[in-house]
Amino acid sequence: MWARVSSIGLKGMEGYRVNVEVGTYIGTDSFKIVGLPDAAVKEAKERIIASLRSLGYTLSGQKITINLSPADQKKFGPMFDLPMAISLLLSLHELDVVIPEGTGFLGALSLDGSIQPVEGMLPAALAAKRLGIKWLYMPFDDELPVLEFNGLEIIFVSSLQDVIGHLSDQWVPPLLEKQEELCVQSADFLDFQQIIGHRSAKQALEIAAAGEHHVLMTGPPGCGKSLLAGSFPTILPELSKEAQLEVISLYQLSRNKYPRTFLPPFRNPHHSASGVSIIGGGQYPKPGEISLAHRGVLFLDEIGEFSKKTLDMLRQPLENGEITISRTHATITYPAQFIFLAAMNPCPCGYAGSNKRYCTCTPKQILAYKNKLSGPLRDRFDINLSLRSVDFSKAMTEKAGEESRAVRQRVVEARERQFERYGQEVCNGRVPFEVLLRTSPLSEGQQVDLQKLSFNKGLSNRTQIKIIRLARTISDLQGSSRITDQSIWAAVKWNGGA
Repeated sequence: MWARVSSIGLKGMEGYRVNVEVGTYIGTDSFKIVGLPDAAVKEAKERIIASLRSLGYTLSGQKITINLSPADQKKFGPMFDLPMAISLLLSLHELDVVIPEGTGFLGALSLDGSIQPVEGMLPAALAAKRLGIKWLYMPFDDELPVLEFNGLEIIFVSSLQDVIGHLSDQWVPPLLEKQEELCVQSADFLDFQQIIGHRSAKQALEIAAAGEHHVLMTGPPGCGKSLLAGSFPTILPELSKEAQLEVISLYQLSRNKYPRTFLPPFRNPHHSASGVSIIGGGQYPKPGEISLAHRGVLFLDEIGEFSKKTLDMLRQPLENGEITISRTHATITYPAQFIFLAAMNPCPCGYAGSNKRYCTCTPKQILAYKNKLSGPLRDRFDINLSLRSVDFSKAMTEKAGEESRAVRQRVVEARERQFERYGQEVCNGRVPFEVLLRTSPLSEGQQVDLQKLSFNKGLSNRTQIKIIRLARTISDLQGSSRITDQSIWAAVKWNGGA
C-alpha cells in the first residue's frame, strides 16, 4: 500500500516542504530510503525498525520503499525519522486514521520509540509557519523558548506512542509549565556610565546604534577601544520575539548555545580565527561568526591582524545583509545583518601621533599596516573614530556619564521614528538610498553645500551617501522630521570628511 505525510527540510535557514512517501509490498524483506538522503537519514532505517518493534509492530515479509520528495534536494539529519515512521504505519494499515492536510512531523527516534530533539528544529518550525503548515508534531526542547505562532499549532510529543495516541484521539498533550523570564541585562557587558571619559566616542556609538551604522575606531593600545565596543550592546534595543527566534535558529544550526537574554548578540572572534569560522562554510555549510552576529554586533579587535582574504569576504554581507556559501552539493544563504565595529592601532607599534610615547615605525611600515584594510572595506565604515588615551586626572573630576538605559531609550525612540517613516523595521544605515531621499529630501542649499564639500575634499559617491544617512540618524536623535544643516556638518565630522 501507499501513504504520504509532510515534513520540513532545511537549506540553510530556508525551509521547504518534504513529502515522505512510503510504499509497502508483500515480498522479500527489504527497506530502502531514496530521495538524496545523507548518512544520518539512511541510518533511520534501523531506528525505525527498532522503534516499531518496541511498540509491538513487525515488518517481516515486507518490501518497503521510502521516497523523500522533492528527490533533487539533499536531505540532512535525523529529523525525518518521525514522519517516516508515521507514514510507514499508515501504509501498513497499523494506523487507521485520516491525517488532515497541513499536518507536519519532525523528530528523531530512539530505539525505544522516544522522540528526541535535534539541531534545526527551531528554523524548521519557523519554515513550517511560512509554508502554511497548521499542525506540527515535534519534540519539546527545554533549551528553546515555548513556541507560539498564529495559525500554527505545535503539538509537543515525547514518544511515537504519543503521536499515535493523539492522531487516534486517545491522548492529550500535557500543558507546558511557564518558562523563566528572559533577562534583559547581562553581567558580561559594562554600563556606559562605568566608562570614564570618551564623551565624544559615546555620542558616536549612540548614533551608530540608532541608525545601524558601522564604526572604525583607531587609537593607541589601552585607549579604550575594546572597552567601548564591549559596552555597545547595552545601548541597543531589545530583540523582538521574531528576531530572537531567528537568532536562536542560527545558533542552533551552528551548534552553539545562545544565552537566555533579549540583548542582541555580540561576537568578538580572535584575529587567528579562520575565514570559514568567520564567514561560515565547511563541507556541510554552517553559519559563521557574521551570521551568529545577525541582529547584533560583530567586533573585530586589531582588525589589521586578520588575513586580507577574510576581511575582503566581509564586503558582501556588509552590503547585502546576507552571505551566500557555494559548495558542490548545495548553495546556502544565511542572514548576516549586523553592526560592524572594528578597532585598529594607527601603526604597527601603536603610537603614531602620540605625544606620550615615541613611534618606532617607518613611514613604509605605517603605510603597509594601513593597507591591510582595503579601500573598499574601509569605505563601508560610516563613522571613523580617532581615540586618545584618557587623562584620568581631568576625567575623574568630570560629571559621571549617562547610564546605558537612558541612552538606549533615545536609541529606541530614534528607531521608532525610522520604522514609522519607512513603514517597516529598517534603519537609516540599511534602507535603500532612494527611499531615504524620497522620505527626507535635501534642500537645494544643502545639496549645493554637499557638492562643494565633495569637490573640495574629493569625496566619493559612497561617502556622500554615508554622510546623508548619518545626518538623517542625527536628526532622528534630535527629534527633527527633516535633515538639518547642523546634522549634515556633524555627519561630515563623524565620517572623517572634514
